[in-house]
Amino acid sequence: MSTVTVTAADRTLYHVAAVQLADVTQWWRIAQLNGMSDPDLSGISTPVTLQIPAQDSSLTDGYPPQD
Repeated sequence: MSTVTVTAADRTLYHVAAVQLADVTQWWRIAQLNGMSDPDLSGISTPVTLQIPAQDSSLTDGYPPQD
């Protein structure tokens, strides 16, 4: 796990996931890890540090695994 500081300029968790995990569909993993539900970052007024999960190439469809 790593961390990254984001601002409203990062636009969305989709963008963060594309850059940090090389897979835009894994935005939900970042959201879950950081207690977020909305991928929109435009409301952030100050920089926020997010935890970034390790890359997981087994998750390829953009949805959390179903139990």
